[in-house]
Amino acid sequence: MVEIDSSLHLARPLGPASVGLQASTTPLTVQIQPQALFSILDHSSRRPPDQHRVIGTLLGTRSDSDDSSITIHSSFAVGHTETTDQVEVDMEYQKAMLQLHMRANPKEVLVGWYATSSELNTFSALIQNHYSSQGEGTYPFPAVHLTVESKPGKDVEVRAYISSAVGVTPERAADSAAFVPVPYSINYSEADRSGVESLESAKDVESRTTGIMTDIESLEKSLEDTLGMLDRVSKYVEGVIEEEEEPSTALGQFLLNTLALAPKVDPADIEKDFNNHIQDVLTVSYLANMVRTQMDLSNRLATAQLTMGSGEGGNQQGGDKRQNNRERGDRGPRQNRGESVSVA
Repeated sequence: MVEIDSSLHLARPLGPASVGLQASTTPLTVQIQPQALFSILDHSSRRPPDQHRVIGTLLGTRSDSDDSSITIHSSFAVGHTETTDQVEVDMEYQKAMLQLHMRANPKEVLVGWYATSSELNTFSALIQNHYSSQGEGTYPFPAVHLTVESKPGKDVEVRAYISSAVGVTPERAADSAAFVPVPYSINYSEADRSGVESLESAKDVESRTTGIMTDIESLEKSLEDTLGMLDRVSKYVEGVIEEEEEPSTALGQFLLNTLALAPKVDPADIEKDFNNHIQDVLTVSYLANMVRTQMDLSNRLATAQLTMGSGEGGNQQGGDKRQNNRERGDRGPRQNRGESVSVA
């Protein structure tokens, strides 16, 4: 007899909608940026040995076209103490840090909170309800709860949740909530690729350190990785042809679609275009150096002309004064010689 696992299906809870507006029923999607995840892992690695988990605030943006799509850009730690009976969270610190962060990043808003444990308990519901509250929380949007659990020797487990109120008494409504998993993805841009690859290369090093590659070294590594993948695909195709590997229709279709995207260009044309590009780069570099040299020479000539002009002006003025004195001296004797004095 086949055993059937019993399960309870919960639809995505809807956030409170404004009057006259219908709430959206599209599923919530969460996109996580690497810097936010690294900040959470750093907070988890620095926690005290006797602390089971640490929590913090998530900040991000909502898509302009659809408010149900959230991108988590950053996070910061929030101090808290947790025992079996009670939990205390430093909300004053959280408010101050949130205001400072929103001053530095006006486009980011509060989207939820994180915890470095996959456990969901009454304290999780209490904190979740606070982050979802009106005024200080994400109201009217649901708050995202992100759990990030990292154990030595195991992969990092990431899960995303939103919540809705559970039909309980008003006394228990503050610490009760139904957590519903939502899909998430960890995305990084091309600019973050080199940093992620550097961190990945340090995981197998005992000192957990790695050097920063130059642009040429990064290009060389990319070419080596591409050649390695091409070699692996070629071996697989040869194995399928020789009936040494089990063929896969899905993989064959994927390879066909990938090859169809590649442009059909002659290698000679590629080499020619590459050489022309190099010549263009050298030409632009030569012209830039020429313009820089001409500007420097022009500035020096202008400075030298001003310096020499002031010196010549001073000499000319002195010469004019000597000429005036000479003229006055010449006129005096000529007048004395021109006069006649008679004596009786």
